[in-house]
Amino acid sequence: MSKILVIGSINMDLVSKVESMPQVGETVLGKGFAQIPGGKGANQAVAMSRLGADVTMIGKVGDDAFGRELKKGLENDNIDTTGIHIENGISTGIAIITVDESANNSIIVNLGANFSVTKEFIDENIEKIESADIVVLQLEIPEESVRHALEISKRLGKYTILNPAPARPLGDEIIKNVDLLVPNETELELISKMSAKDESEVKLAADSLIQKGIKEIIVTLGENGCMHLGEGFCRKYDAIKVEAVDTTAAGDSFIAGVASYIANGKAMDEAIEFATKVASVTVTREGAQSSLPHINEIEL
Repeated sequence: MSKILVIGSINMDLVSKVESMPQVGETVLGKGFAQIPGGKGANQAVAMSRLGADVTMIGKVGDDAFGRELKKGLENDNIDTTGIHIENGISTGIAIITVDESANNSIIVNLGANFSVTKEFIDENIEKIESADIVVLQLEIPEESVRHALEISKRLGKYTILNPAPARPLGDEIIKNVDLLVPNETELELISKMSAKDESEVKLAADSLIQKGIKEIIVTLGENGCMHLGEGFCRKYDAIKVEAVDTTAAGDSFIAGVASYIANGKAMDEAIEFATKVASVTVTREGAQSSLPHINEIEL
């Protein structure tokens, strides 16, 4: 089995359930509160490990109760945390999440210690990249650190996966070092600077990025499934219909399903079908890491 390295964010999610999302200037009453481990990097690492992958993580937490709890939780999920540093004088990353009765969510992320995952910190942990086969990143750490980690990973011949979230424009120096990009429609529009409102537009936008060096793109489309695109091919996959409770971490679990399956030597079409099953279980549960399934919960 190939080894996976996740470089990314570690947060504590503070989740409030509401009847409907507040408008500007409006106060609404919460219908429940939970404190749940999260962060896109940590979510993906935990999901991969629960799906049977060999996972190491590089990241930072603050020297506070949240940070110590989060690092211990990752260790309990059998993740190698020797690349996770407790940073003095700064808080652990926090995500404030609101979930409405339709299972839609809005998220505010305070980066905290995640913003201290610098290029120099990546260099200090370069042996983690050297020993990995697949390197997975997101955008909740500084962009220059993402760019630097991708450059190192490609120079060392690693397979690179980038989840470009939270959504932001990306320079060509990042794009050219990505083997597999996994955006949603909004993220695809920002990166490509093109509309992606329907399947034909998604294809055109994705093709523009493939011409810049990305090998493959999986565009996640929520309840409409996903599209897998590359040089000369495009395939659509349907979502599995379930009663969604909370879509938090659905995208993270999907990426974890893809990464863990290709790490196991499976073809990409099999990986996408597996990842779709993983995400369909995730959305039936509340929270981020609390919603992530184990391999024995997935119908193979």
